[in-house]
Amino acid sequence: MRSTLKSRSIKSLYKLALAEGEGVGTAYEYFAKRLILRPWLAGAPQFKRVLLPGLPEKYGSSLDFFLLAQELGAVQLVAIDDRPAVVKKARANLSAAQRIGELTGLTAEFVLVSDLGKLNGMSGFDLCLSSEVLQRLSPEKRQSYIQGLKSLAQAFALFTPNGDNPSHTNISGLSGLRLDELQSLMRATETPAKLGYIDMPPFPPGITRSAEQRTEAAGGRLEAIAMWGLSYHARLEPYFPSGWRQHRSHIVYALASVAP
Repeated sequence: MRSTLKSRSIKSLYKLALAEGEGVGTAYEYFAKRLILRPWLAGAPQFKRVLLPGLPEKYGSSLDFFLLAQELGAVQLVAIDDRPAVVKKARANLSAAQRIGELTGLTAEFVLVSDLGKLNGMSGFDLCLSSEVLQRLSPEKRQSYIQGLKSLAQAFALFTPNGDNPSHTNISGLSGLRLDELQSLMRATETPAKLGYIDMPPFPPGITRSAEQRTEAAGGRLEAIAMWGLSYHARLEPYFPSGWRQHRSHIVYALASVAP
C-alpha cells in the first residue's frame, strides 16, 4: 500500500492553527508544507511509525504533522522534546483539536528526552518530521541530530527558519539557517536530499490578532475568500524569482531518503 495525502484547504488547516492558539500565518505555512510533502510522499511505502524528533521552538505544536500521520494511516506517532512545558502544551493542543473534530483518529505518545542532539535508544520508525527544531541546536549538535535521523527512519523532512530572511527571524526571535548551511549539513552527513524555500505569504511577518478575532475569522465569508486566494499564492511560490525566494521565504527545507 502506498502513501497518500488528501487535499486540504488553508481554511480547513486554520482549524488546527486555532487549536494551537495560532492564526492564518500558521495555516498558510501548513498548506505550503503540504504542497511539497504530497509529491515527495506519493508512491512511497506506507509509513506506519512516525516520529516528531522535537517540537517547534515557539509557534504551535506541528499539528500539521499529526494530521499527516493520521492520513498516512500511521499506527504509531511519537512526539519527543527536551522541554517539559512544550510537551505539556502539545498534549493540550492535540486535545483542543480533537474537541473540534480534528485528529480524532489519532493516538499520539509524548516523550520527554534529555537531549535532542543525541537520539539514542530509539529505532524502527518509518518517517521523521521536524519543524522549527534544527535552528535551536548548537552547530556541533546539528550534524549529530541529522545522523540520528538517518539511523531512526528511512525518510525524514526538515523545516527550519530561513536565515537569509532577517525580517522574519528578527520579528519571530528565532535563529535561522541559510539554505547553503542546510545543504552543507546534508553533504557532511552524506545525505542526498531535495532542498528549497517555502512559506512566502503576501503579508508582512509579525501581524497579530486577538483570540476573538482569530475565532471570528474561521467563519467569516470574506476571510474564506481571502484564504482561497492565499492557496493560489502558495502554489505560485516555486515560480517566484530565486532572489525573492531566498530573502522572502520564511522556511528552508530538506527532504531526504524516501525509499522507492
